[in-house]
Amino acid sequence: MGAGFTAEQEAVRDAARAFAQGELAAGAAERDAGEHIPAEIIEKVASLGFLGGVIPEEYGGAGLDYVSYALMLEELSKVDHSIACLASFPSGLCGGGIYRYGSEDLKQRYLKPFCQGEALGAAAVTEPGSGTDVAGMRTTCRRVDGGYLLQGSKMWISNLEHARWFITFARLVEGGERGGVCAFVVDRDSEGVGTAPVKDKLGFRPLSSGEVVFDDVFVPDENLVGEPEKGFAVAMAAVENGRLGVASRAVGVLAAVVDEVTEYARTRETFGNPIGTYQLVQSKVADMVVGLETARLLTYRLAELKDEGVERLRRESSLAKMHASDALMRASVDAAQIFGGYCASPEYAIGRHLRDAKIFQIVEGSNDLHKLLIAEDQLGLRSSERERKRAPAAA
Repeated sequence: MGAGFTAEQEAVRDAARAFAQGELAAGAAERDAGEHIPAEIIEKVASLGFLGGVIPEEYGGAGLDYVSYALMLEELSKVDHSIACLASFPSGLCGGGIYRYGSEDLKQRYLKPFCQGEALGAAAVTEPGSGTDVAGMRTTCRRVDGGYLLQGSKMWISNLEHARWFITFARLVEGGERGGVCAFVVDRDSEGVGTAPVKDKLGFRPLSSGEVVFDDVFVPDENLVGEPEKGFAVAMAAVENGRLGVASRAVGVLAAVVDEVTEYARTRETFGNPIGTYQLVQSKVADMVVGLETARLLTYRLAELKDEGVERLRRESSLAKMHASDALMRASVDAAQIFGGYCASPEYAIGRHLRDAKIFQIVEGSNDLHKLLIAEDQLGLRSSERERKRAPAAA
């Protein structure tokens, strides 16, 4: 990070840390067990400006720089990463596509209320049969008088419990032929919209997720985001923001794992000695620290580059997301081994971290995909990474 953080960045970090430790810590285990984020918590997150993220103030956002945004998510995630995940949505695909491609009307009707915590949204992209293959979506739309009719379904849609609207994507069908992808904002209470939450999930439990079904849902023309058949660009508009968010949150959870293991290894005794005095435990702790510090550096570097206005950061975002989540998974497995049977006890958070760690390796593109992207870039198979342009930073 060169000379370190600015006073403004430190202020954002400290505010997030104080809120997380003072307001979130006591109920984190309860929210995980109950698979629920209370509305009053969301109101507090919004009142502090954390929902606003990098979205400009004119649209209800906090206008943060990306480094401040990463620090904020990291501090919240040390206590409850599901709250941080919710806070990242307006700056990610859910709001970022609307900010970059949406009309002024869409920004005022959907993005601004989201940033202010008044009407939350969700991004409905992944489908039951396509998963990471976004381009293989089967949800379709067809033109009708005054708008479009949507038919299809999306799966693993986060924030299902609180979302009042969805930004979603469908292939245009004309005369039996499938064309390009269109992006839409769909109100949850539109006729034909159905939702089905998945309960008792492995990880990310407080953040409600599940299926969204569109059964001939009418969407007016004014709710089209961007140009017809240009929706894939909308989907990709904030993908790097999303990966920065995942990396930042993974770093936060990883920092919590390191702190909890450090305290446990200092106080837990076997054969008359603290377990931290044993070389095998020390080796695992050292690996955790190396993973944490390198994950932080990759994540902060990605945030710095976005603040510098670098337009495409596919390689850097894949590096940060993949490494941070992989480091978290390794550390969580080692932490469970150090805690022994106590990793299964709700008295400690290690079991929760281990369950969440696996999901971190899957969301925002599985790590298998990111490994492929990194290798293709290194081998020169993705020339766009070699032709970057500098432009003003956008959400």
